[in-house]
Amino acid sequence: MQKIALITGASRGIGAATAKRFAKAGWNLELLARPSAELEAVAIDCRSASVDVSTAGVNLADPTQVSSGLQQLIDAAGVPSVVINNAGAGLTSPLAATSLEQWQWLFQLNLTSVFQICSALLPALRSQGGGLIVNISSHAANKTFAGWGAYSASKAALAAFSRCLAEEEGIHGIRVSTLTLGSVNTPLWDSPTVQANFDRGAMLTSELVAETLLQMAQTPPQLLLEDLTLMPATGAF
Repeated sequence: MQKIALITGASRGIGAATAKRFAKAGWNLELLARPSAELEAVAIDCRSASVDVSTAGVNLADPTQVSSGLQQLIDAAGVPSVVINNAGAGLTSPLAATSLEQWQWLFQLNLTSVFQICSALLPALRSQGGGLIVNISSHAANKTFAGWGAYSASKAALAAFSRCLAEEEGIHGIRVSTLTLGSVNTPLWDSPTVQANFDRGAMLTSELVAETLLQMAQTPPQLLLEDLTLMPATGAF
């Protein structure tokens, strides 16, 4: 099985750091993110490591774009052996003040797009004898924070989805893991939908997360890391 990693949300933050780390380790890449100069810059950087890199500009908030964008990558570079569902968004809003539009947008990005990607790839992963899917979750899935209700619900649903998918697909050699993260210093904190004031210097770095993802990708197929949790040494905040 070729070493091909599909990474969503690859234009910045954890996705960009992961792409660069995997490229350095000799993995060919399929990078999916919203169309941007950032995505192309990451691809150019990764190609300098003498690996093949394909990109697809896809807005995962639009469910109609997911299938065609994913097919574009598969046609260009083949079926991935590792899938890292990293793309997502944050939202700070009391539940009573959260609109249906905000709720559906967040769940599309954090949950439904992951379902779409996994569903589309399962037949090919089965045909090639298996693979590894890593879904990026948050400790907010297990711990409640006022103002983060919709985000927590989306990540809790993602964790449950991952466990069910692992149970169903293990017989086909498809492993499904969840990487649960505490606060990571990424552009998420600069998003207009997130209003929070934390010490970003105390957070995990994208590079630490990328290194962990590479280690997960390199585990033998007989080993399943069901859920790995990374937290800042200072704890949750």
